[in-house]
Amino acid sequence: MIGRIISALVGREMGRRDGSGGASGAVKGVVAMGLMRRMGPLGMILGGGYAAKKAYDRNRARKSGY
Repeated sequence: MIGRIISALVGREMGRRDGSGGASGAVKGVVAMGLMRRMGPLGMILGGGYAAKKAYDRNRARKSGY
């Protein structure tokens, strides 16, 4: 369950970065999740950290007015 949530967050962030969003982000999230599962717990930590950092950066940029 947690893996699916992390997969969705990573896919959304990858879609936002490319500007494509939608189905493209979902596909990238599924592929990234497959790679993260093969890496074991370290992959989940890295994927969750990636999504958390992107959310933090976006929040900080919004507060500073960019």
